[in-house]
This record gives sequence, C-alpha cells and structure tokens, in this order.
Amino acid sequence: MVYLTRLEHFNAAHKLFNPNWSREQNDAVFGVCANENWHGHNFDLYITIKGEVDPETGFLMDVKKLSKLVQEKVIRKLDHKNLNLDVDFLKDKMCSTENLAIGIWEQLEPHLPAQVKLHCIKLYETRRIYVEYFGT
Repeated sequence: MVYLTRLEHFNAAHKLFNPNWSREQNDAVFGVCANENWHGHNFDLYITIKGEVDPETGFLMDVKKLSKLVQEKVIRKLDHKNLNLDVDFLKDKMCSTENLAIGIWEQLEPHLPAQVKLHCIKLYETRRIYVEYFGT
C-alpha cells in the first residue's frame, strides 16, 4: 500500500455562530470566532490517497490529475469565499474546520479513480490548529 499526499491552499472567511443561541452564549462559546463581521484563514489542505502503484506508470495516481480534481471539486468552491454564505456543501451546518474537512472528503471521495482510496483530509486552519478526517 502506497500513500500519496497533495498539498493545496485556499483563503476563506467564516464565523462560528449558532443561530439558536443568544449573542452572549455565542460569544462565551466561540469568542472572537463569533465576530459578526466574520474572520478569515489561510487554509492548507493536505489530501492523502492510498492504493497500489500502477506497474505501467509507477504512479499511484497522476498528481496533475489529482490536483485538477481538487481544484475543480473543492478549491474553486472555497477559495476567497464566505464559508457560511457561499459554500453549498456547508449549508445549514456549523462552519467549523471539522465540518469543513468532512465536507471536503464528501466532495472528493466519489470522484477518485476506482483503484485509489481517500485516506485522509488534513486541514490546517492556522499553523497550530488542524483537523484530520479519515472518513466514516
């Protein structure tokens, strides 16, 4: 089994805010992340796939094709967007990095070639905070 990781990057804004809670409760739980005027991150996205190497190419998957897939299915939907307002796969969900990582998985997994499996989505919100998601 071989694991291959591709790094992508995007910038996006969001806020953490539960509409069923008072302003005070949102501030107490989410702090500055509940800012009514949003806040942004420079996200680093690591996509790790796994499978067997193709003996004819020596590749698990052509990384240019993987990058094109990630750009088309994920980055174009997220880059320079408001995650709360502009991203269809986050509609009616809390806009946490955890939910974003799950949503990215769901956008990519069905479009990978049959011989390749998605292993992990690692999403850095900051240099010190990241989420890893390994599917269900």
